[in-house]
Amino acid sequence: MDQPTDVPAPTRLRWFGLTDRGKIRANNEDSFLGLRFDARDVHRLGKIGEASIAEMDFAFAVSDGMGGAMAGEFASRITVDKITRLLPRAFKLAASGLDAGRGDVLGELFTAIHASMNELDRSYPECAGMGATLSLAWFTPGWMFFAHVGDSRIYYLPGRGELKQLTMDDTFVGWLHRNGKLSEYEARTHPARNRLQKALGGGNQFVSPQLGAVGYEPGDAFVLCTDGVTEGLYDEQIARCLRDPGSNPAERLVRSALDNSGRDNTTALVIEVL
Repeated sequence: MDQPTDVPAPTRLRWFGLTDRGKIRANNEDSFLGLRFDARDVHRLGKIGEASIAEMDFAFAVSDGMGGAMAGEFASRITVDKITRLLPRAFKLAASGLDAGRGDVLGELFTAIHASMNELDRSYPECAGMGATLSLAWFTPGWMFFAHVGDSRIYYLPGRGELKQLTMDDTFVGWLHRNGKLSEYEARTHPARNRLQKALGGGNQFVSPQLGAVGYEPGDAFVLCTDGVTEGLYDEQIARCLRDPGSNPAERLVRSALDNSGRDNTTALVIEVL
């Protein structure tokens, strides 16, 4: 998708993040991450902020750990470590005029995280069966590149359009829904809806993430969320939370999902293009 020519190029991003363990779970195995980076430096972002995208790229990610109470913590640490080391290198190649192949870089990133989690699985009995979902969005001027494994999601809400789910749930129920065999309600209430066909770690030998890119403009918004949000909210309700006036759309998403469900850890990251 080409960058539109009849609107000013976006120069700033505003982001909001929130996570909650929910009403039932004793611990929170979700994690989220925001980074601002270039060829030399990486900066962790706070839960709420706003900054220019003219000189540095941004990366946002959500991850839902599984396989024990330690899974979310390990998934978060591994994700941060690999992202902070690989993405600045890709930025440097792009700045040098070389084709960094962002899809290749994101594929390499997911492969590295997958390998590290499997190594922990083999090395520590308490990590046996550890795995995680990961949905990652990499923002460059005018474009968002994404990679995804699992049933967390990335949504795109154009300023002048309808909400779109960019990622595909790596579940059999998700496949049934995409192919018109289940309604959104039937998919959300199906007893096997959380049974993953693909995840990072978990002893699987290989992982192949979904990769994609979206051109964006001022007024657009993106949501990264774990399945705690989508178990509590229909897509129409997610769009309404984003469009409702207020200071923190991530808080609206999480609180609304908890009010309607709250059975799982619940995490949302909202990125607005200014």
